[in-house]
Amino acid sequence: MEGVALSFSHKLNLPQFVLFPCLMLLSLRISLLNSTSLPPIFQIPPLSKSLHRYFSFTPHSLLTPPKQRFSPRDVFNSNVRIRQLSRAGNITAARQLFDNMPNNDVVSWNSIITGYWQNGCLQESKKLFDSMPERNIVSWNSMIAGCVENGSVDEAFQYFQAMPERNTASYNAMISGFIRWDRVNEAGMLFQEMPRKNVISYTAMMDGYMKVGEVDKARDLFDGMPCRNVVSWTVMISGYVDNCEFNEARELYERMPNKNVVPMTAMITGYSKQKRVEDARVLFDGIRYKDRVCWNAMITGYAQNGIGEEALKLCSEMLKLGIQPDNLTLVSVFTACSGLASLKEGRQIHVLVIKNGFDMDLSLCNSLITMYSKCGGILDAEQAFRQINGADLVSWNTIIAAFAQHGLYEKAVFFFNQMELVGVKPDGVTFLSLLSACGHAGKVNESMDFFDLMVKNYGIYPRSEHFSCLVDILSRAGQLEKASKIIQEMPFQADGGVWGALLAACSVYLNVELGELAAQKIVEVDPHHSGAYIVLSNIYAAAGMWDEVTRVRLQMKEQGVKKQCAYSWMEIGSKTHHFLGGDVSHPDTDKIHLEIKSISLQMKALVNIAEIDLLWSCFA
Repeated sequence: MEGVALSFSHKLNLPQFVLFPCLMLLSLRISLLNSTSLPPIFQIPPLSKSLHRYFSFTPHSLLTPPKQRFSPRDVFNSNVRIRQLSRAGNITAARQLFDNMPNNDVVSWNSIITGYWQNGCLQESKKLFDSMPERNIVSWNSMIAGCVENGSVDEAFQYFQAMPERNTASYNAMISGFIRWDRVNEAGMLFQEMPRKNVISYTAMMDGYMKVGEVDKARDLFDGMPCRNVVSWTVMISGYVDNCEFNEARELYERMPNKNVVPMTAMITGYSKQKRVEDARVLFDGIRYKDRVCWNAMITGYAQNGIGEEALKLCSEMLKLGIQPDNLTLVSVFTACSGLASLKEGRQIHVLVIKNGFDMDLSLCNSLITMYSKCGGILDAEQAFRQINGADLVSWNTIIAAFAQHGLYEKAVFFFNQMELVGVKPDGVTFLSLLSACGHAGKVNESMDFFDLMVKNYGIYPRSEHFSCLVDILSRAGQLEKASKIIQEMPFQADGGVWGALLAACSVYLNVELGELAAQKIVEVDPHHSGAYIVLSNIYAAAGMWDEVTRVRLQMKEQGVKKQCAYSWMEIGSKTHHFLGGDVSHPDTDKIHLEIKSISLQMKALVNIAEIDLLWSCFA
């Protein structure tokens, strides 16, 4: 006991003559703790408050020194560690560290509150916020940001209104929240109420106006800004690009004082949307330090403009430089493969998806299904769909559309029924694919049933595409009058696609009267639609109305309408060869023509042999 007293006297800075009797008393108390029937003379009185200052004990622990208070540096380091653990997704460890801190400051509370809502635990953040011993303005701002991040904008505004005091960051957080959830008018009113605005306030409001197409309001704010930064310029340039006002975007870009990769990437997207891919590439090549977003913008530009080969080349170059692709890169590359109908490259990119761990990304899986379908790999498309865990509406629509495009009516209907069974509600895109499947299979009655199911059971308002598909099905079946009646009874004016479906059928069934009506309606919408003139001319020619053929041809010449040349392409090895009608620029044109003649002669020889075999069978 004396040794223990000596040890603790050094630790607790108490003289031994004070500590030794105390330890004796504690030892006796511990030995009698479990005794419940001792005479009063043997019962030990409670420890004095002064002793509790130095000791705490339980039946399982003789003496436990109290938690020592953290120094300011220890508290700072713990707060940093809480934030690190939270960002890494280990909120449980962050909470344990918070709970084990002997003294938490307001930064500790703010860190763990922010950590919880960043990990999707908003309710726990609310509980901690309510139990805070003291709050500062950062605490309130954190709760506003947390509610916005988790989609509870109204709750965020309640916290904002309840704040005892607000700073510019409070207003910015609430304005950004309103804009993020498309409540731009409320953001605008709050912006007007702000006592002090900074560059973040102006930039957030400009972004909101650009999102809803109020370009002039955004420009007025931009012109009235007391100071601007790179983000302000970039938001305006990107907003102009997104609202298809490329000239204004370019004018602003040329005025921008200090350009970096971000506004240059926005301009690459703008040039690509204007189909000026060469200009986009010049700008891309001029960027000294390219990031992944920049590469994605250029690859997407090529893919969306039908230049799939360049998109694949650029992706290959990006990978060689060690820049890892993300899901946006791979979606664009799948689009390029779809445009080229290149199944080989598509499968190689699929391997890249699995290698980089993107095989659980739903949007990427949906693009994968589309790619396989357009490249002719319908079985691969079905397999890709079956590997999706938790298919959404887009996934179901994609696979149903794939079967429809391949003329597999039964498969499309089967997957539609499965979609209903799992509780996914179809939309207009779903029924458009079903109508397309009916068209490929010639299912007239079934198409009318699906149309009625869409309108009456699901309450989906039919768009022009649905009527166009229905008219096409009826027209292909020769029911031209019924198709024409549906067009006349449409709740809105028919567009060129609807009349085009009827016109094509009139060419097949030589209905001159309806063909004239359909062609006239198409030309009213698009005076330079060459297809309408050509098909009507062919109808007149088939009916022997040569004067009308001449009239249509002259009308085309007067209107400056030119017939679009047909084109095709073929993939051989790793190269795609393009062929345009009447074009002889291909280096192997002579060899190709010779091969075609050879094939033609072989086919004729086979026909002759078949005819001889048929004659011999008659005499047998």
